[in-house]
Amino acid sequence: MGACPYPRPVTNTPDPARAVPGLTACSLCAGETLEGVDTAPDGQLGRLRQLEADGVTRLTLVECLDECERGDVVVARPTARGRGAGAVPVWFEQLAGDAQTSTLAEWLRAGGPGAAPVPPGLEPRVIRRGPVAD
Repeated sequence: MGACPYPRPVTNTPDPARAVPGLTACSLCAGETLEGVDTAPDGQLGRLRQLEADGVTRLTLVECLDECERGDVVVARPTARGRGAGAVPVWFEQLAGDAQTSTLAEWLRAGGPGAAPVPPGLEPRVIRRGPVAD
C-alpha cells in the first residue's frame, strides 16, 4: 500500500499552549451588584464578553448557577492542563465593575485556577464550596 493521496482531515484539537481558562457567568444576575449605577455599555455582561473577545477567556453564559442570593456569580474554570493537574473551578460572588473585572482578567491571563493564586482583590469574593451531597 502506498501513501494516501488525500490530505488528512483537519482536527479541531485545541493548542495547549494557547489554552485559556474558562469563565461561566449567570446571565440573569450579571450586573446585579451595580444595577442602576453601571455606566459601562452593556454593563457587566459587556465586560465579560469583552474578556472573551480579547482572548482572555472562553465565556459560557447560563441562566442560573443556583446562587441567586449572591448576585453577579462568576465561575473561573481551569484550562484542560490545569484540570489534569488537579485544579478546580473558583466561584465568585458580587464580582462586577471595571476594577474587579480588570483584576479577574489579569488573573486569567496568568493562567487562572491552578496556575496562579487568586489575587487578594478577588479573595473576599470567593464562594467557598464544599462537596455536593448525593
